[in-house]
Amino acid sequence: MIPQSPLVDSHGRTLRDLRISVTDRCNFRCLYCLPETEAAANFYRDRWREKEQKPIHHDWKPKNEILSFEEIERITTIAASAGIDKIRLTGGEPLLRKDIVTLVRKLSAIEGIKDLAMTTNGFLFPKYAQELKDAGLDRISISLDSFDKANFKRLTGRNGLEEVLQSVQVAKALGFDPVKVNAVVIRDINDHEIEALCQFAIDEEISVRFIEFMPLDSSKAWQKEHVISKKEILDRLQNRFDLTPLTSSNASETAKRWSVNQSKGELGIIAPVSEPFCGHCNRIRLTADGQIRTCLFSLHEHDLKPLLRGNTTDEEILTALHQIVAKKEAGHRIGKADFVQPARTMSCIGG
Repeated sequence: MIPQSPLVDSHGRTLRDLRISVTDRCNFRCLYCLPETEAAANFYRDRWREKEQKPIHHDWKPKNEILSFEEIERITTIAASAGIDKIRLTGGEPLLRKDIVTLVRKLSAIEGIKDLAMTTNGFLFPKYAQELKDAGLDRISISLDSFDKANFKRLTGRNGLEEVLQSVQVAKALGFDPVKVNAVVIRDINDHEIEALCQFAIDEEISVRFIEFMPLDSSKAWQKEHVISKKEILDRLQNRFDLTPLTSSNASETAKRWSVNQSKGELGIIAPVSEPFCGHCNRIRLTADGQIRTCLFSLHEHDLKPLLRGNTTDEEILTALHQIVAKKEAGHRIGKADFVQPARTMSCIGG
C-alpha cells in the first residue's frame, strides 16, 4: 500500500506497535490469568474471604469468529502503511494456533514491519523454534514465573518447568536476540524467587523482566495488596546485585532496565500498577476474534470483523483505524476508585 498518514491519538501519541492475539486458548492455567487449580482456588479463598468470588467461565470463541491468517495479514498490512512497524504475536498461547509458522512467514514479509516478536509460555516452543526463526520471527519472550517444580505447577496449573527451561536454551542457540524471560511476581506466591530470577539473567546472559501483578484474572479476585511494586523489587535486587541503569531512545518502552554485575545479563521491571507508563503508550491490540483494543484495560472494543468480511476497501478500514485510535484512552484507572476490571482475561485480550 502507499504510505499513509500515521496513526495519532487525541493525546498526541503516534502508534507504532500492534499486538496480535492469534488464539484465546491456552494450555496453561496461570493463577494470574485463568486460575482453575485447587492451589489457585485456595490462594484466593484464604486471602480474600470477604470478597465475592466470581465463577470461572471461559467463553472460548468458536472457530468461525477467529480471524483467519489472511484477515490478520490484511489488517497488519493496512496498519503498516500507517506507520505500525512492530508486531508482537500473543494469545492465549500462540503456538496452539495451527500452522502458526505460516502466519509468521506472511507477517515478516510485509513492507514496513521492522520487528516481529512472540510471547509464549514456552511449553511447545522447542518443537517450532527453528521453523519460526526461518520464517522470520525476530524475538521471543518466554514466561517463567518459578524455578521450583511444585511452585511452577501451583502458578501455571501444569507440569512444564523443564520444557520452559529448555525453550530458553533453544532460543539462545538459534540466535534469537534478545531472549527475554517474563516473570509475573505475586506476594506470597513467587516473590521469594526474585533474586534467583535475577541470577538466572546473569548466568544465561539473557533479559529477565519482572511484571507487576495486574487485575486481569478470570476469577476477578485481584487486590493491590498482592502486588510486589517496582520499588520493592528494585530495593531487594540492589541489596544483592550491582545494577547499572540502561537508557533507551524509545520513550514508549514499557520496562525500566538495568545491567547486572557488569555481565551481559539484564533485568527489567514493568510497573503498570505502581508506575504507569500510559503517557508514552504507542500500542493497540487486535484480539483473536477481531476486536481492536486501544488499551489493555479498555472497557470497550471495536469490531473489525464486519469490515474485514464485508466489501470494505483497505482505505475504508484504514479510516476506521484512524477513528478508533483517536479514541485511545489517556491511561488506565488501576488503583482509582472508579476502576473497573475488563470483562475478558489476559488470555482473551492478548498480552
